[in-house]
Amino acid sequence: MRILVTGGAGFIGSHLCERLVDAGNDVICLDNFFTGRKTNIAHLLDSKNFELMRHDVTEPVLLEVDQIYNLACPASPIHYQYNPIKTVKTNVMGTINMLGLAKRVKARILQASTSEVYGDPIVHPQTEDYWGNVNCIGLRSCYDEGKRVAETLMMDYHRQSGVDTRIVRIFNTYGERMLENDGRVVSNFVVQALRGKELTIYGDGSQTRSFCYVSDLVDGLMKLMATETDDIHLPVNIGNPGEFTMNELAEKVGEISGMPVKIKYFPLPDDDPKQRQPNIERAKKLLGWEPTVALAEGLKKTVDYFAKIVK
Repeated sequence: MRILVTGGAGFIGSHLCERLVDAGNDVICLDNFFTGRKTNIAHLLDSKNFELMRHDVTEPVLLEVDQIYNLACPASPIHYQYNPIKTVKTNVMGTINMLGLAKRVKARILQASTSEVYGDPIVHPQTEDYWGNVNCIGLRSCYDEGKRVAETLMMDYHRQSGVDTRIVRIFNTYGERMLENDGRVVSNFVVQALRGKELTIYGDGSQTRSFCYVSDLVDGLMKLMATETDDIHLPVNIGNPGEFTMNELAEKVGEISGMPVKIKYFPLPDDDPKQRQPNIERAKKLLGWEPTVALAEGLKKTVDYFAKIVK
């Protein structure tokens, strides 16, 4: 197939492009390189089935494709809060442009949504039918509400125009090719540990997250795109239900990196979720998917990757 991946030079997008090319598809990687990096996809540039296109999804694009994976949007608070209006535009106008393209060429389209649509949840673990607890005027709302509107657009284009849509709610993902200045907790801890610095924890460290290794996530995305059932258009959680406190994660990073761990605590940012854990029963039933990479195994690969690039 001919497949468009927006945000394809990013952390997750580059792994997805790699897998799609390896499976024999013609892949167009579209990226504006705000958080994407050419080094992430440099090894694919000589492939006859890979094409790189510098473009911003907030501007329309005319292509002929069979499938679209819409991953374009900065995903860490540091980056999406840098220009919150652009973040909203990327989520809303970008999704409209990709849905318009999908409608015109009759392509199947997957929207990368996020566990952030659940906000600071009062239901735990989070199921897809939970409507969330989001501050619509907070510092994180450019991302949270932007993704919620993207989901709205996906459902409305499906109901009104018959566009073949998929929505995945991605929970915390980690692995090789994360940016060292990403601002997300795994990359922060690993880089700080390798540099022999104090690990920074916001809050008292009791807040939890669930960490999914990138290869597991890509498996889930591809299975969601390949599955056809009546209710496949409704959102699907993809994440690892293993739940860890920030203090536990810091200890594991210290063990795996072989570095003594010293922790410095800072106040918890506004609207930062206290708990985050996916219920993945829908993914198990619909897709036959569940994660296979344990946190210790994934962290080892991540530490090995950063050890080569961190100075």
